[in-house]
Amino acid sequence: MAARDQSRIIPEDYQDLLDTTALVHVATLGPQGEPQSNPVWFDWDGEHVKFSQTKTRQKYRNVMREPKIAMSVVDPENPYRYLEIRGTVEGIEEDPDNAFINAMARKYLGMDEYPYHQPGDERVIVYVRPQHTTHMG
Repeated sequence: MAARDQSRIIPEDYQDLLDTTALVHVATLGPQGEPQSNPVWFDWDGEHVKFSQTKTRQKYRNVMREPKIAMSVVDPENPYRYLEIRGTVEGIEEDPDNAFINAMARKYLGMDEYPYHQPGDERVIVYVRPQHTTHMG
């Protein structure tokens, strides 16, 4: 897939929301088409919104079956300002050494290691390419 100019997808005056420690609420479709949403830590690399999941979670199973996804980020300083991103899961990468989730623990908790890791957890990094946005505020 050819890279698209993400600056046209994410409005410049909403880029700041992608650099905050706000949570992104991720919505996926369940096996019977039912919506499933929950907040997660995230990162933005200028091209993809990235978040961590374990392979046992429903969200992981949902995106494996249906890669369409919607996310929303609310401005921590103004709850009436938000950015909704609709996109497609473009890739899922293994995170066997927990490097990504540890980076998220540094961003969100100021800790070098993710403190909630459980023995046997298999983590992946989900890469979402934004395709459409709506915003307010």
